[in-house]
Amino acid sequence: MKSSTYERARTPAEAAAAVGRQQGAKFLAGGTNLLDLMKLEIETPTHLVDIQDLGLDRIEKTKEGGLRIGAFVSNTALSADARVRRDYAVLTRAIQAGASGQLRNKATTAGNLLQRTRCPYFYDPNMPCNKRKPGSGCAAIGGYSRQLAVVGSSDKCIATYPGDMAQAMRVLDATVETVKADGATRAIPIADFHRLPGDQPEKDNVLEAGELITAVTLPKPIGGKHFYQKVRDRASYAFALVSVAAVIQRDGSGRVSFGGVAHKPWRVAEADAALSLGAKAAAERAFAGATPTEDNRYKITLAERALASVIDQAKA
Repeated sequence: MKSSTYERARTPAEAAAAVGRQQGAKFLAGGTNLLDLMKLEIETPTHLVDIQDLGLDRIEKTKEGGLRIGAFVSNTALSADARVRRDYAVLTRAIQAGASGQLRNKATTAGNLLQRTRCPYFYDPNMPCNKRKPGSGCAAIGGYSRQLAVVGSSDKCIATYPGDMAQAMRVLDATVETVKADGATRAIPIADFHRLPGDQPEKDNVLEAGELITAVTLPKPIGGKHFYQKVRDRASYAFALVSVAAVIQRDGSGRVSFGGVAHKPWRVAEADAALSLGAKAAAERAFAGATPTEDNRYKITLAERALASVIDQAKA
């Protein structure tokens, strides 16, 4: 593990400026992903800016009737909040399906969104990986790909985004609030936050150098029945092979986002529109243009069956 310098910022603008002015600097929140990657020397930040003192640990009601979730709110606190459990149950269920209780106690809202999109080859420095070393190639293409992307991938990367929380955020149409290194602020729809790999798979999201997430805002509750179905190789502490985050209304209409299948949470407007027609129709639209390998072709069928299970539960 390589050495780095360290400071604790006092304000969000100060933190953003500190990271923005030093090449190789990183924000440090819960550290559940970053520190693991530092131990493996996959991430080698020159400078760490600790943001735990910025007062970004509150969940507050917005004037529009939604919730504003501070970037430093822990996964445990967010999933346990009474307002989230009542009005945004898909979010509670998604968070509680992820990692372990110990990690959820430490992991933060912003850090969860920022965890690296990755695959087993990303962790192996002896193998080429365009995410770890741009231009080196992708060992997963032509390699073992059972857990990897079936849609939205490119000839540079077929890794999958591993998070659960973001699937629920995507269904709920959350907005990511940030402050840039120059002090300017912006609001990024969650649909636009994570990137597909294209020719630059090393870029997981649209944040600029030094841009700090300060909060995630949820719109007013949308009602309906909320579900998070996660299919994985073992019962706990495993990434999804396929997951389904869904909110389904009484008339069968709704919203659905698929996890474990793409470089970002996968929600397609055409699939939402077809949800009332059944799982097969919605899945066909969600995975139109999919390019699976022989190893992971099963994911398309698995996603349809997981969605069918959710639709059956909604009818019960």
